[in-house]
Amino acid sequence: MTEPTVATERTADVIVVGAGPAGSATAYHLAKSGLDVLLLEKTAFPREKVCGDGLTPRAVKQLVGMGIDISEEAGWLRNKGLRIIGGGARLELDWPELASYPDYGLVRKRDDFDQQLAQQAQKAGARLYERCNVGAPITDPRTGRITGVEAKLGEEKTPVTFHAPLVVAADGNSTRLSLGMGLHRREDRPMGVAVRTYFTSPRHDDDYLESWLELWDRRGAQDRLLPGYGWIFGMGDGTSNVGLGVLNTSADFKELDWREILKAWCASMPEDWGYTPENMTGPIRGAALPMAFNRQPHYTRGLLLVGDAGGLVNPFNGEGIAYAMESGQIAADVITQAAARAGAAQRELALQRYPKVLKDTYGGYYTLGRAFVKLIGNPKIMKLAAQRGLTHPMLMRFTLKLLANLTDPTGGDAMDRVINGLSKVAPRS
Repeated sequence: MTEPTVATERTADVIVVGAGPAGSATAYHLAKSGLDVLLLEKTAFPREKVCGDGLTPRAVKQLVGMGIDISEEAGWLRNKGLRIIGGGARLELDWPELASYPDYGLVRKRDDFDQQLAQQAQKAGARLYERCNVGAPITDPRTGRITGVEAKLGEEKTPVTFHAPLVVAADGNSTRLSLGMGLHRREDRPMGVAVRTYFTSPRHDDDYLESWLELWDRRGAQDRLLPGYGWIFGMGDGTSNVGLGVLNTSADFKELDWREILKAWCASMPEDWGYTPENMTGPIRGAALPMAFNRQPHYTRGLLLVGDAGGLVNPFNGEGIAYAMESGQIAADVITQAAARAGAAQRELALQRYPKVLKDTYGGYYTLGRAFVKLIGNPKIMKLAAQRGLTHPMLMRFTLKLLANLTDPTGGDAMDRVINGLSKVAPRS
């Protein structure tokens, strides 16, 4: 057997740019289907990512489907559900018992979570290039179709080119690849910002993810209600992930320093929880949350968008990992089916199905979410919802299913049927 040349090493059936959850899931499922996949990651593993580190049952299902060992022995911390705090009340809601999803969530730090997914894609046969900083797309001057990417490889930043008839943009919210193909963010879609840090804390092994519907700054003479929502996730390793999210539907979105707001919120918490500056184990970091299909089309001229690059973050709760992995699986299925078609026209017809599948799967639900974020952008409405809602456990169980998008698509209980019905009748844009 002859050794592969550099040219064949840098040519594949599909190029996936970005080895986060979306890219690694895409590469894994493509490789499992027998396609030759290049997975290009600009950094080296392990690497830091801003995230709440909490995984809902939707994400757990995807991990199981990729064959990831999610046992406690392998370092995963399970949680039973969500604890909601607001309006002077606290309510613990277990994840629903469904046929479609497991009844538990997980917690894992992103620096090592992403590495595990990338390694699983490698085991399936994907070829991973780390320290591969992708720049401009390479296009056919006659058709404008993408045929590859330019990149700088290694610490030496050696200029290289990679070629494939299909490219998947999994390069996050900034998605330079999509911009290079002329795909810009839709300003009519919500955008969120998340900031978080870690503290050593006795609350590190909490059985529930914790969500605070009201953030209070109690440092002045008068308590002040802050925009956004907060979270506390015990990591099981002696630390807690403490953060907050805020939406651009808030009137204060551009004016406020969110790192200072996080500090103010932490200062209002009980001292024995340990959320004090001397217990902080790292800096406060922030990241954008692109929501509700804020970049479209999801397929054009040989380029498919997955995860944050396509604005797949759930506007109801800011969850991105589950939808990143799900969209990667959907994209891989569409590409695999297209690859089996006999001619170029038939392959293109199959590929054009991808945006339709995404809209059928998430479009109506995301439309409901866009209406939701407009409402809660008003702190007074958020406060009223917390005060009234938390006194009705049945209503809050419905709300948990809605916000976490956890229903059985067929059958299920009355709550499932209401949520599924609303998602079906809402416009899929």
